[in-house]
Amino acid sequence: MGEEESRIGDELSILVLTAERLRVAVDEAESFKTECGEVGKQVDRLAQMLRTLVRFVSSSSQQVYDRPIRRVIVDVKKNLERGFALVRKCKRHNIIRRVCTIINAADFRKVINLLESSNGDVKWILSVFDSDGDGSFGGGIVISLPPIATNDPILPWVWSLVASIQMGKLVDKIDAANQLGSLAGDNDRNKKIIVDEGGVSPLLRLLKESSSAEGQIAAATALGLLACDEDKVRSIVNELGVPIIVQVLGDSSVRVQIKVATLVARMAEHDPVAQDEFARQSVIKPLVTLLSLDVFVDDIHLSKHNSIHSLVQMNKEVEKDPSSKLYRPLKSSKSNVYRDIGGRTGNFKKERDNENPEVKHELKVNCAEALWMLARGNVANSRRITETKGLLSLAKIVEKEVGELQYNCLMTLMEITAAAESSADLRRAAFKTNSPAAKAVIDQMLWIIKDVDSPILKIPAIQSIGSLARTFPARETRMIKPLVEKLGSSNQEVAITAVISLQKFVCPENFLCAEHSKNIIEYGAIPLLMKLIRNVEQQMQLQCLALLCYLSVNASNHQQLEQAKVLTVLEGAERLAGLQNMELRELVSKAIYQLSLYNAGSHSQMLSYVGP
Repeated sequence: MGEEESRIGDELSILVLTAERLRVAVDEAESFKTECGEVGKQVDRLAQMLRTLVRFVSSSSQQVYDRPIRRVIVDVKKNLERGFALVRKCKRHNIIRRVCTIINAADFRKVINLLESSNGDVKWILSVFDSDGDGSFGGGIVISLPPIATNDPILPWVWSLVASIQMGKLVDKIDAANQLGSLAGDNDRNKKIIVDEGGVSPLLRLLKESSSAEGQIAAATALGLLACDEDKVRSIVNELGVPIIVQVLGDSSVRVQIKVATLVARMAEHDPVAQDEFARQSVIKPLVTLLSLDVFVDDIHLSKHNSIHSLVQMNKEVEKDPSSKLYRPLKSSKSNVYRDIGGRTGNFKKERDNENPEVKHELKVNCAEALWMLARGNVANSRRITETKGLLSLAKIVEKEVGELQYNCLMTLMEITAAAESSADLRRAAFKTNSPAAKAVIDQMLWIIKDVDSPILKIPAIQSIGSLARTFPARETRMIKPLVEKLGSSNQEVAITAVISLQKFVCPENFLCAEHSKNIIEYGAIPLLMKLIRNVEQQMQLQCLALLCYLSVNASNHQQLEQAKVLTVLEGAERLAGLQNMELRELVSKAIYQLSLYNAGSHSQMLSYVGP
């Protein structure tokens, strides 16, 4: 018996002593004997059930689910003490004490009703445990309503389900976990009750129980439904759930892995602490490996080489040995793949090989989503993905797949490129111009921008190219033309995303802003930009205006700027009431000044400008 069981057993024993003391007071009563007799009957039943409960708690071979017991103990103690205070007044006292003590039958009715409720509560607890006191849990799921929870019927249902998951037989655990998941899916209040009443820890133990895939699926599903906000995810983390989840991901059947990957995605989506904890427990490598199963990549030794440097070295080796076989599937070296996944590879290797394609596809979809959520806003996790074969595999899946899998992989790449934009170290490590993985990523982004007719895919692809703007040399212009063409897109969101991405090529933070500006103008950006400014709402106009200003500052002597009368547009924009952003106002003034140097008849603007 653990410390918690010992403590709860002691509290129950104190209640038994309190009940016995009340029983003695009933026997000593001199007045209201009939009413005291009714109190005594209630106390006798209550004391008997409390003794049974004490025996069960004290002799249980497993940890007792004590949430309902603790809740009931508080009320039972209060009711017994109230009954004792009332019955004690019925004992023989001197004449003054008897005159000052006012008792009536209504007081006894209240106490009897309270004790009857306590009897109902304890009886319900015993029905949940279904115990005769020998310490064995024989109960199933109890749907009845105890008096203590009359106003909240969900609470006893949760208590019964959690008790079954923690203490029941395997079949009852699975049934209870499925019901708990269904309950959690109904509304957020149910989720909060389940977490507050200690439902997370039993679910994690069931998830860890590898003898039943059905139980693991039920537990992972319920936990995934509970992981709906930061507080609830943090509860799972605080219960040391992350190591268990990572272990199960690497050591389970495909159908279990599908649910566990979803759980990883939900937790990483809502809590940055969970993101970091998953990374510390090395969840990224098995996710990438599962995602890469059966994916053809241009690297025969990819599972053995995790760095960009090794990829470059491999390419050199291939050039020296033309007989090397390219486009070899990863499954051709399954021993390495399953070692990357970890765990008892022999138990699930054959099952995974024989699984139908739809199930394998679902696993990849969920693994890709998990990687997306782990990378989102997290530079360290993005770096970890690039240090595996992640970039190349993600790019290949974007090329070959469609639907949700393609989208999730694309969003993962978008998050990695966004992280690279904010981290010079990551840019240098993962997106060097001679990196095969980086080239594959850029090729797929450009393919989507140019050839895929889907704004949902185009927007993250355009954002990714913009995030990598500082990695492209001046001679590398193949990504600029597609972005310029998207300025004329009929979808305004696509067009504005292209505007924002082009800004990153020409902003002062980009060392090659002048060269990029000239290329952007040469590809016909100015007419498209002028048209876009006229046709979009004000907030979008400001983005277009910023790009126009950058181009004017960096290439102010370009003939197309004068032909399009950009100076006139900027002079009008300077007077706009909506131009509240001081940084943008200064940028407009600077652009006007630069253009004025190369446009006749603009001397007044030159004189009014204070300085760049």
